[in-house]
This record gives sequence, C-alpha cells and structure tokens, in this order.
Amino acid sequence: MGTVFSFDVRGGEPDAVRTALEEAVARLHRVDEVFSTYREDSQISRLVRGELTVEECDPEVAEVLDLGAEAERVSDGWFSTRYEGRLDPTGIVKGWAAEHAARHLTAAGASGVSVNGGGDVQLCGVPGPHRPWRVGVSDPLRPGALAAVISAAGVDRLAVATSGTAERGAHIVDPRTGKPAVTDLLAVTVVGPRLTWVDAWATAAFAMGSRAGLDWLESLPDVEALLITAGNEVRCTGGLAQRLG
Repeated sequence: MGTVFSFDVRGGEPDAVRTALEEAVARLHRVDEVFSTYREDSQISRLVRGELTVEECDPEVAEVLDLGAEAERVSDGWFSTRYEGRLDPTGIVKGWAAEHAARHLTAAGASGVSVNGGGDVQLCGVPGPHRPWRVGVSDPLRPGALAAVISAAGVDRLAVATSGTAERGAHIVDPRTGKPAVTDLLAVTVVGPRLTWVDAWATAAFAMGSRAGLDWLESLPDVEALLITAGNEVRCTGGLAQRLG
C-alpha cells in the first residue's frame, strides 16, 4: 500500500496474540497483493483491464468497492474511488485494512491495540489500567510540533486520520476536475470510531475546503475534526474539545 504499518499490542495470552499478529501482518500483505494499483498482477489491476469481473475477485474486493460507493454517496462525490477515469480504491483500502487488523487482534484477546498505517491510527481497548490511548496530531506549519493530542478516554474504539499536503505534497485529487485539490487547507484530522470512514472523510473534507468541509463534518454522526488552513487558522467541530488531552 506504499506505506508503513506499525502495531502496539497490549495484554492477552502471548501465544494467541503472537499468532493473531502474524495473521494480521499476512493479511496486510495479501491486501496489498489484491488491491495495489502498482502491481500489474493485482486483482484490481486485472479488474481495470477487464481480465476479471468483481465476482471472480476475492470477496473483499466487492466489500471495499461497496464501502467506496457509500463514501462517495455520503460525501456527495467529494470522495471517489476513481482516478483519471480508472478504478482506484486505494483511498479507502488502507483505513479498512488497518481497522480489520486491529479488530482481529482484539478478537484474539489483546486488551489494547493500536494499528498505525502511514500516520492514520485505529485504537481499540486501552494500553493499561486507567490509561487511555493518546494520539498526537502533527502541526503542518511547525515540523516536529503537535497541533493537538487526541485522547480515546471513555471509548473502547477510536480512529484518527489526517489528510494534508505537509508530508506528501499535493496528492489529494478534486474529483470534479481530476486535478490536485486547490483549497485553503493544509491539513484535516478526523476522529471517529472506525478508520475506514474517518480516513475517507478526511480526504473528502480536504478537497471541499475549510468552510464547506467543516460544515459537512459537523453534519456527520460520531465524528469530530480539526482543520488547519494555510493562514494558520484552526477550525474544529463543536465536540472536538471532549477528545483533546
């Protein structure tokens, strides 16, 4: 998937958790084999070329395409699984894969799990007694500094995803033009229960721009967000303060 995944796993029976971790890593490699748009032999590449139908692909392909269609519907087209006219579900695959990995480890008995996929994080459980998971949000204007710290206190599952230009440049596409999105934003961080969705919502909101993006994010259930503009203006949803710490 063109990025690095890291795991922080706490508690559980060691052998069971170790086996689950190995299975989770193997599944991430399998996801890359199936969904990579850079591999000529991936099922997505073959699907684009017409060599396979969705029904002939692994069941996960249909699942991811359905999720992408739902994200496109909810965002009124600001999130898309197409790039330059071709099918490209990579915008939703990473969050979906990391979320599945975290849930797999939790099901194996881990009491606390953090899966980080390229800076986007799925959290489950707790890292220790009376200790919540905490995630730092990088400040796009001050390298090495934090714009905020998100706390998972009081919830069993939380995800944090950021879309922006600080790390990878202008890579977010405006689906209406097919060109890099031109907005007043430098970064959008979205917080919610599932990384599958908050990753997609961060991408869509960035493409919308700060005003429309914030209004839209405010309308979504169980979602909070932090938006930072190129003018160093910080905007956030009404309930974000409850997640800071």
